[in-house]
Amino acid sequence: MKISNRPLAAFAGLALAASIGLTACGGDDDGGSGGSGGDGGGDITFLPKNLGNPYFDASTTGGEKAADEFGGSIEEVGPDQATPDSQVSFINTAAQQGVGALVVSANDPTAICDALNEARDAGVKVVTFDSDTDPECRDVFVSQADAEGIAKKQVELIAEQIGESGEIAILSAAANATNQNEWIKLMEEDLAANYPDIELVDTVYGDDDDQKSFDQTAALLSKHPNLKGIVSPTTVGIAAAARYLSTSEYKGKVALTGLGTPNQMREFVKDGTVTEFALWNPEDLGYLAAYTANALIEGDISGEEGDSFEAGDLGSYKVGADNVVVLGEPFVFSKKNIDDFDF
Repeated sequence: MKISNRPLAAFAGLALAASIGLTACGGDDDGGSGGSGGDGGGDITFLPKNLGNPYFDASTTGGEKAADEFGGSIEEVGPDQATPDSQVSFINTAAQQGVGALVVSANDPTAICDALNEARDAGVKVVTFDSDTDPECRDVFVSQADAEGIAKKQVELIAEQIGESGEIAILSAAANATNQNEWIKLMEEDLAANYPDIELVDTVYGDDDDQKSFDQTAALLSKHPNLKGIVSPTTVGIAAAARYLSTSEYKGKVALTGLGTPNQMREFVKDGTVTEFALWNPEDLGYLAAYTANALIEGDISGEEGDSFEAGDLGSYKVGADNVVVLGEPFVFSKKNIDDFDF
């Protein structure tokens, strides 16, 4: 729960601050990407689903900004591929190094639980962000937005773009991704309750791999010739799907929306392949996750419901039910505003 909300201000701030390249944080041979920060705060390790993903590059940039402010340090490590147990070795290494906190976007809700709990037994605070583990495996989950709000916004966008009638499909990330599966479940419920003329005919998985997501888009359109829209709630998937659509016979005929970054989607919005998509501010998400981790390290919060803490420029936050802190509401990007953002 956010006590003092400023979602639009946060995005405007990002537009001024961020200029993030595809290789800004990923691909180190040792799996690390350097550190940030100074003296006095906690040592925090960021562990995204995989390296080389612009979305997580942005969240780590936010974490580094926060660490600079509270005097901590950030190191990013992670696997090249977002497979269920690929994060385990990085968790074990961080625990052995005695870091203050791990900030993790989980590839699987249970596969990394044993490693995380061993780290917690060794005194490491565990914050999940973006994609949660089972609640008993972490201290706090920093959610990008309320899951219902994310699902509802994506359904609202695709419904508007296809005139609330016709066949749609979902191109997701990994089949085990907690956040994706929760959003898909809620989208299915919203469609059934409020959009009787829209039929969800298929859900496929690109595993957050560009080529696989591209191929899955082609396969969907071949398998479902009457498809009117695709929802891809993953930044890798929506960009790959847009790339396929933009040079195909389906451009302008099959709608595409979901969750993407402005820099990935700009050319496809401007060429008419995509009209609107949504996302939260990933830099703010990393910023808030770092402040949450530092609050745990410093003993300002224990992670229990009702705990509150200050998160720099974002203001005050309160820990809600199930030890969850929510960043804010999704934001819609279109041709009208996409040039205002740079991430």
